[in-house]
Amino acid sequence: MLKAPHLYILLFSLYWAQGLPVGFMTHALPVILRAQGVSLTHIGGFGLLMAPWAIKVLWAPWVDRYGSSTFGHYRSWIMPCQLLTVAILIILSFLPIQALNHPLYLLGFFIALLLMNGIGATQDIATDALAVNILKGAQQHWGNMFQVVGSRLGFIVGGGAILWALDSLTWQTTFLVLAAIVFLNIIPAVFYQEPKHHLHIEQSKRVDQTDFKTHFIQQIQTYLQYFLHSKVMLYWLIVLCTIKIADGLSGPITKPLMVDLGLSYTQIGVYITMLGAVAALCGAALASVYLQYFSRVRALILFSVLKVFSLAAYVWLAYQLEHKITISHVLIYLINALDDMFAAMLLVVMLTLVMQYSRKTHAGTDFTFQVSIMAAVSGVLYILSGALGDWLGYFQYLLLICAVACVCLFPIFKWAKISQ
Repeated sequence: MLKAPHLYILLFSLYWAQGLPVGFMTHALPVILRAQGVSLTHIGGFGLLMAPWAIKVLWAPWVDRYGSSTFGHYRSWIMPCQLLTVAILIILSFLPIQALNHPLYLLGFFIALLLMNGIGATQDIATDALAVNILKGAQQHWGNMFQVVGSRLGFIVGGGAILWALDSLTWQTTFLVLAAIVFLNIIPAVFYQEPKHHLHIEQSKRVDQTDFKTHFIQQIQTYLQYFLHSKVMLYWLIVLCTIKIADGLSGPITKPLMVDLGLSYTQIGVYITMLGAVAALCGAALASVYLQYFSRVRALILFSVLKVFSLAAYVWLAYQLEHKITISHVLIYLINALDDMFAAMLLVVMLTLVMQYSRKTHAGTDFTFQVSIMAAVSGVLYILSGALGDWLGYFQYLLLICAVACVCLFPIFKWAKISQ
């Protein structure tokens, strides 16, 4: 069995590799599109690229059920997924950014990114399941800290560094560097010896002897029963359904807002995305330290309230833009950094609680089911919110989002009350 530091290095490398392509699609792509005059409505439509992350629960049972006992149950999913991601990044490097104006190239670009997201979502199922199985007790919040740190570092490189590099490097060189980084992150998984999952093998044999359709219906009923068998789990399900509403509504808005505030590619890449990711790393560390001394319930309440305050700061920025009031760029960077810090703190405690409510025998599926609920809510609202942003304008729309975020605090308070 690996010592704790080695486990954290393994998880850090896996989540970093996953964060690279996601960072490009969530941080760099909206900025590139807005700088080229694309409407908020169309930018929101690109949220469809994240659909695999919302529906990955549909194939999570297969990841839990099938795998090589010799090579490592979850490792036999993780490493091929990483290699496929490298291959797609290399292919994308041969598509020049100027060609995106051509409908056929744009369609091919969209399909390649969608495929890469599907592969990344599948790897995430296996990585989450591996984390649930190998992290014990107090290791969980530290493991989730390294998960957030790895993901945010992926955002730094995949989002911020790409925007910065596009001002000096070619499109092809940028994507080849990304492919190389993902490839290097395979190394810790190569040397990791995963313990055998006898339970999964036995379950697989039983499932193969039953009618697939019947088993699939039973699986759905089992998960519903698990999340509805007590008031605590019912309200936790409500928290999962509401915690990402504000994020989904604001997703296509904040980065284009930076463009309209007059920031350049380099400023957004370095001082918004990269500095914001560094702030998120600090937030993840602070959250892990906080969880050593205070309960997860208390942490969820505090970090959720802080996130509402950061949204209120964006409302203020939008008001200044609407009234054409000059704003210091340093102040914009600070507001964005605090928002990313609070978001990372909230994510650490949420993932820790998700892990807490995941059963060991269904680690990949339970973890994925809960994360998919959050991703599905956020993703659907992301697609719709671009049109709402165009209709209402930055200020009114962000004010509405802030109000919605306040309402979404009530399910957290209710869950907290009955879970103590």
